[in-house]
Amino acid sequence: MTDLLSIDYVETDLDALADADGKLAILVTPDGKLDPAGRRVNRLTKQAVARLVDSEAWEKVKTGEGFTMGFPAGLAAEALLVVKLDRRPSVADARKAGASLAKFKGKAALTLCAGAYQRAADIALGLALRAYGFDDHLTKEKPEAKGVTIHCAKPDEVKPEAETAMAVAEGVFFTRDLVNEPANVLTTTEFANRLSAMTDLGLEVEVLEEAELAELGMRTLLAVGEGSESPSKVVVMKWNGGGDEKPLALVGKGVVFDTGGISLKPAGGMEDMTMDMGGAGVVSGVMRTLARRKAKANVVGVVGLVENMPDGRATRPGDVIRSMKGDTVEVINTDAEGRLVLCDIMWYAQERFEPAGMIDLATLTGAIIIGLGHENAGVFSNSDALSGAFLKAAGAENEGAWRMPLGDAYDKLLKSRVADMANVGGRAAGSITAAQFLQRFVKDETPWIHLDIAGVASVKSETALAPKGATGWGVMALDRLVRDDYES
Repeated sequence: MTDLLSIDYVETDLDALADADGKLAILVTPDGKLDPAGRRVNRLTKQAVARLVDSEAWEKVKTGEGFTMGFPAGLAAEALLVVKLDRRPSVADARKAGASLAKFKGKAALTLCAGAYQRAADIALGLALRAYGFDDHLTKEKPEAKGVTIHCAKPDEVKPEAETAMAVAEGVFFTRDLVNEPANVLTTTEFANRLSAMTDLGLEVEVLEEAELAELGMRTLLAVGEGSESPSKVVVMKWNGGGDEKPLALVGKGVVFDTGGISLKPAGGMEDMTMDMGGAGVVSGVMRTLARRKAKANVVGVVGLVENMPDGRATRPGDVIRSMKGDTVEVINTDAEGRLVLCDIMWYAQERFEPAGMIDLATLTGAIIIGLGHENAGVFSNSDALSGAFLKAAGAENEGAWRMPLGDAYDKLLKSRVADMANVGGRAAGSITAAQFLQRFVKDETPWIHLDIAGVASVKSETALAPKGATGWGVMALDRLVRDDYES
């Protein structure tokens, strides 16, 4: 897994600032007020900081961003970053400041003077998340990234918060690595192996093979992988950190590569379908975070790992398949395969665990990108309480999410002449009819959310806290939901 940035927390030492190696950063309020570290650096630089904050250049700097001074006189550091930040910043601004520090830092050592500023752990989280880079398959020599030292007023109080933040960051990194990995490396077997290795963290992990899946009746899931040489699998991860209460179930689509099957996708852009296991990646990252921070909650993660390939054995358009629930599905389009994976593992999760709530995640439809772009995931739910709690958690973590409608009129679009339902309902409202399909496999007593993350799992340009590529969207929001609503 990609290594987290090394970050140390020490009590503020003003005498050490002049000789700090690498790069140095200080925090200054939007109105230009300097804390003790800022005043010390200002004196060392012969009032250069004061001149900056009194200039028009400072007015143009946005909160959470910084102004760089190269080779500042009076300092051993090769560069100084002056970051604009309130003494009591919002979570978003603190993490944005951390991201600015990460881009400023590069591979060099960095000393940050945080002083008595609040949310130092959030600054560190933003720094760690934005420092991520996926370079496993680059053969050129990679310079070693040096660490960060954060000077703060009360390091003993910051460290426990920072440990929790780094557990979240580790889960995000795990998800990003999985989503970024090419399909010839992240086969269904390799994916299952990486999840099995998390038993070292205290998770209980089971891998169900094709014979077991067939015995359970997971025919819709197995139908997706019929054309692939990679065996279909279901991985169950259990974290039992709570009492006797029923668990929250997280269910993820794990299509390690999606050609579309017999309903073959166009060649242009098909290389991006390595990310079609993003839902399973998020579930895996959340489970890793929960184990790392020893969450006092019961959570089960269930992911279906398949590859959708065309072959003489592949499922055809027009085939009728019986699900684990017992309902029959007419496959109109083999490229609408994610819902076939999810419906079986959703039913399995409910039958086996009787969860207190269930949340499924999937890079399910291109339609959600048309509707919401790359800023928000689509949220579909049968429960105002559960969806409200999730949207609150997502808002607290600044992960975009927007609730979408469900309704009987959409459900009618899934009618089939030869089976209980079709797997698609036409172009109109494509993300909604996909959710309506899944809702048929949700028991009446189960509070449920479907998250369509097709637009947010992997993006073509950098975001506030991630370089282009996999974002790890959802790990922070779901961990927050567990902390706020399911911890004992």
